[in-house]
Amino acid sequence: MNLLQIMIEVIGWTAAAIILASYVLLSLGKLEPRGAAYQWMNVVGATGFVINSGYNGALPSAGLNIVWAAIGLFTLWNVRRLSRADRC
Repeated sequence: MNLLQIMIEVIGWTAAAIILASYVLLSLGKLEPRGAAYQWMNVVGATGFVINSGYNGALPSAGLNIVWAAIGLFTLWNVRRLSRADRC
């Protein structure tokens, strides 16, 4: 296994840990579903999965995680937009 492969594996396992931690924290009531922390954890985790699964040729997984990250980014944008509208 070369350095690039090791880095890709580390990215994949880190992404898995981030996604799992976000779900555990959400389930324990420590994070809000539309909160920035939960959404950013999902975006970062999904991005790591895209890198890992794309490198390993798991294109359905890469595609799913592109959509997963996009949903998180859309939610962050939407929450921010709505909070700005509330302030006006």
